[in-house]
Amino acid sequence: MPTHGSLSKAGKVRSQTPKIEPLPKTRKPPRVRVRRNYEKRVVLQRKPGQNWML
Repeated sequence: MPTHGSLSKAGKVRSQTPKIEPLPKTRKPPRVRVRRNYEKRVVLQRKPGQNWML
């Protein structure tokens, strides 16, 4: 069975891509997070879980 591509070319594109440093992750303060949860749960009346539409 023939292979798709040679192993000598493996990782070529990734090694050529310039390295970019990731941006520092900033968390929202807990007050904002709690308010967002309140809006979803009370104002929009969404149920917990992934089936929130039902």
